[in-house]
Amino acid sequence: MVRVTRPPEPQPGPGAGAEFASAAALAGLAREVDGLRRSVEPLSAVSGRVDDLARLMGQLVDAVAALTARPGAVAAPSWLMLPADEQIAGRVLDELTVWMAAVYLRYSDAAGSLPECWCWHPDVVEELLWLMHAWCAAYHGTQASVALAGDWHDRSRPGVVRRIRAVAGMCSRENHMTRDGWDHTPSGAPEVPAVDAVGPIAAWWGTRRDDPAPEPAAVPASTTGDRYR
Repeated sequence: MVRVTRPPEPQPGPGAGAEFASAAALAGLAREVDGLRRSVEPLSAVSGRVDDLARLMGQLVDAVAALTARPGAVAAPSWLMLPADEQIAGRVLDELTVWMAAVYLRYSDAAGSLPECWCWHPDVVEELLWLMHAWCAAYHGTQASVALAGDWHDRSRPGVVRRIRAVAGMCSRENHMTRDGWDHTPSGAPEVPAVDAVGPIAAWWGTRRDDPAPEPAAVPASTTGDRYR
């Protein structure tokens, strides 16, 4: 009887386990890399947007630098865009009325064309406000110069006077009230009309400018004079 012997099964060599482990690790690493690549792909457009934002920011910086470098460049507050704050509105009007008495109303054409109800007209206040700041820049700003002062006299002031005369020169307090009995007596020195109304106007413009403007305060009928009878 012939006895058949099964050949021995091949045994892995000393480095076979390490080879299998390395292959599995490489496969896992490949999967991780592929997953990372898929996650990063949507971000590829971000770098382009960042470059665009950086370019726009650079252009904005250059534009601001160019504006501030111009002679006489100065920021003026806007009455039309003033914050809804009664104290701010009151301070702006106080400063404006002081300047008007000291400078603006010294010019006869300005005094003759300014309506007594000037502060009831937001566009008139806006004109006077920027004109005051243009005067400050021309005479007291860091870039103050004879040229700026000349431009203020030759172009800025006459333009404001002309526009105020056109839009409100024939207006009066009577057009803003529904009752009789008020008076306005000018003094020898320049006097800003309706100074007594600055407080109510500041309260209106600072807190409820979308409502109708407050009526001017009335004075006793006995003091109105023949002019309004």
